[in-house]
Amino acid sequence: MKRIGLDGFLLSLIGAVLLAIVWPELGRSGGLIQLQHFANYGVAIVFLLYGLTLSPQKIREGVFNWRLHVVVQLATFLLFPLLVLGCLWALGARVPAEMALGFFYLAALPSTVSSSVAMTSIAKGNVPGAIFNASLSSLLGVFVTPLWVNTYLNSQGVGFPLGPVVLKIVLLVLAPIVVGQLLRPWLVSWLNRHAVLTKLMDRTTILAIVLNSFSDSVAEGVWSSHSTAALAGMAAASLVLFVLVSLLMWAGCRALGFNREDNIAGVFCGSKKSLAAGVPMAKVMFGANPAIGLIIAPIMLYHFLQLVIVSVVARRLGARVS
Repeated sequence: MKRIGLDGFLLSLIGAVLLAIVWPELGRSGGLIQLQHFANYGVAIVFLLYGLTLSPQKIREGVFNWRLHVVVQLATFLLFPLLVLGCLWALGARVPAEMALGFFYLAALPSTVSSSVAMTSIAKGNVPGAIFNASLSSLLGVFVTPLWVNTYLNSQGVGFPLGPVVLKIVLLVLAPIVVGQLLRPWLVSWLNRHAVLTKLMDRTTILAIVLNSFSDSVAEGVWSSHSTAALAGMAAASLVLFVLVSLLMWAGCRALGFNREDNIAGVFCGSKKSLAAGVPMAKVMFGANPAIGLIIAPIMLYHFLQLVIVSVVARRLGARVS
């Protein structure tokens, strides 16, 4: 199953959603296991682990390839939002407000780190460039993502106070990354010996947030107001968005004269979005919104599609130079 991008974590995500549907009382805020407390503070755990595992040396190796960095960051934080805004404007009221917000939130998110680097490596692309861009994207996302989302919500007349939200994200996202980097010299050996445990803690936290978010949405009856066709349309839209951005990135990198390695890193980093950042940050920005499960649904669908498709593409690209 891993050959097509399906692993235990993706199956666990599906299981968490199904559990929320059949037994929302278990995971909802104030429910049987009071999961909201772990979900709220688990955000800091995810990014502390990210800071601990982030290698400064590997980042420095890719720092000087500025053309690649500019293209990837513009794709992540400008191309994506403008494409989604254009599509939402064209579709108008045919897209429910919560789904529209979910897709724009997806568009405003940073690129993913682990899978971008892993797939770039499999495809024999520029790994240092991928590490630098994915890491830079995560740091920029602390500020750019809430700014984009607030701008979008203000256009709908429902913006949030930006300052407190950014401050909370800094405290729960950026500060743990910094602390992780400071502690890394003393803990990196232990982390390397217990890599499986570290990954388990990270993924368990994300699963808890997903279960809590979807349970709250099911308990509030958010999903009952949307048809199966609408949900299928969400999946189709995620696929179209991924394919469109990937093709635009591939054509753009080739037009700029990138070599094969930079082209691969540009496409894989510039077309991906981070579930690991998206789910915790959604908890910070939309935690009080009963439709939070619907808001994070597009990033979950997009994450699934990008892993399945890119894993196949990466292996084929890597086989060509083996």
